[in-house]
Amino acid sequence: MMFEADVIIPVYKPGEKLLRLLEKLQNQSWPVGKIILINTEQKYFDELVKESDFCQKYPGVMVKHISKREFDHGKTRNYGVSLSTAPYFIMMTDDAVPTDEKLVENLLMPFQDEGVGMTYARQLPAKGCGVIESYTRSFNYPDASQTKSSGDLGSMGIKTFFASNVCAAYRRGLFDELGGFTNHTIFNEDMIYARGVIDRGYKIAYVAEAKIAHSHNYSGVEQFKRNFDLGVSHAEYQQVFSGLSTESEGIRLVKKTCSYLCRIGKPHLIVKLVWQSGCKYVGYFLGKRYRRLPQTLVKVCSMNREYWK
Repeated sequence: MMFEADVIIPVYKPGEKLLRLLEKLQNQSWPVGKIILINTEQKYFDELVKESDFCQKYPGVMVKHISKREFDHGKTRNYGVSLSTAPYFIMMTDDAVPTDEKLVENLLMPFQDEGVGMTYARQLPAKGCGVIESYTRSFNYPDASQTKSSGDLGSMGIKTFFASNVCAAYRRGLFDELGGFTNHTIFNEDMIYARGVIDRGYKIAYVAEAKIAHSHNYSGVEQFKRNFDLGVSHAEYQQVFSGLSTESEGIRLVKKTCSYLCRIGKPHLIVKLVWQSGCKYVGYFLGKRYRRLPQTLVKVCSMNREYWK
């Protein structure tokens, strides 16, 4: 059984990774329908087009341009979905590259179960990924697939609806029924939606066989800003995240990473781990309390400054 699915990709300052992503999508074992790019700031995309023979190599790709002020994590993706009529769609980011031609097939297969409302892929370290970030990928995206439901909330907590729009597939009928992504959110539009999937009685499938290369080597300051925004999203959507501890999962990651660094003979990296973990925690702590902070400080702390305008 083959599912019809479009692919929707928000794009900002695209480069060589986007071209590799498009090439991989064009050579999947299950052909995709439309590839829809929602690009922020046309001038950056025009530079890529000039340098890559984009129009000749990717004639079937639909490109829509928006301004930076118009971009929003939820609203922009909803706009992309509105341009699709397929019964399923796949959300990706412009720096996520499929590792093989089976990504789409593996990502869509779980929808044979009518109870599955959403699936997401395994993220592997990209070339040049640091040791700590590489281990974090394996912690959050293990090599065993898993299907999660509301019955797992007691044991798994927030991990029950952990999912990522870096590469995730959606059942369109359910998406419309739930009202799509939250239109104005600083971060976490995927997990906010995923909680709705769980609460509606559907399942979320993590598909370890669907693999993409995707990682970041964030500095401590970047980790701070990213986790500040994470804290803001948790504060703004308490009905989604309240009562489910995230700090305990973070502590577990730090402990396991320390053990891993010692095991591979790189204990000196524990200093870097402690620094980055501290930046994450302080950022998240302040983000959850952003309403108590001056607006000017909030903008300094945030990675998504356009959100506050």
